[in-house]
Amino acid sequence: MIQFDLFDGTKNKILDAKSYGEFKTSLAASNCTQCALSAARKTIVVDRGNPKAKVLMIGEAPGENEDIQGKAFVGRAGQLLDRLLLELGFDTSRDSLIANVVKCRPPDNRAPKQEEADACIAFLKKQIALVNPKIILLLGATALRHIIKDKVEFSMREKVGKFFIHPDFQDIQLMVLYHPAYILRDPRKKPLMMEHLTIFKTYWDSIQR
Repeated sequence: MIQFDLFDGTKNKILDAKSYGEFKTSLAASNCTQCALSAARKTIVVDRGNPKAKVLMIGEAPGENEDIQGKAFVGRAGQLLDRLLLELGFDTSRDSLIANVVKCRPPDNRAPKQEEADACIAFLKKQIALVNPKIILLLGATALRHIIKDKVEFSMREKVGKFFIHPDFQDIQLMVLYHPAYILRDPRKKPLMMEHLTIFKTYWDSIQR
């Protein structure tokens, strides 16, 4: 109980941050213990990229490489995403910020459990508020399920590659994409992924003018 009370004060400090830099520094150094994922993690993985960008990408959780390096999407899936977008002239490190639903690596890279996502969601909401993106890309079904709470049952085939709006995210265009790890498992879906990324890039270009 004492440990929880101590972290509760730290959590309030993190969520009261006035700048993204202050938020990131505080969260990374917080030794958060709000869920069981804290027991085995090496690093609290806050993000990767540019917090001043107008595109926020949200995945599900850090993997092994992310846990070691302390940066989001630096493993094989992240490298694939970087390459696909760079082909379209979009630099993920410069033109976007990448985060996850949870900030600590789940065992064996499994999807985060509901209680783990619930424990971490306030930090992601603070990221969204501080970044104030124009576009949010949800990478995979797990991200969609935890971010858009009314999406309990859905078909990814029907959701991917289409912009939509949601009352929880005022003035933000959202799009669901296949998680790049899925493309690694099934390379036949790569052309379809490129179609969806091209739709995103075309819209992104239009709001840069």
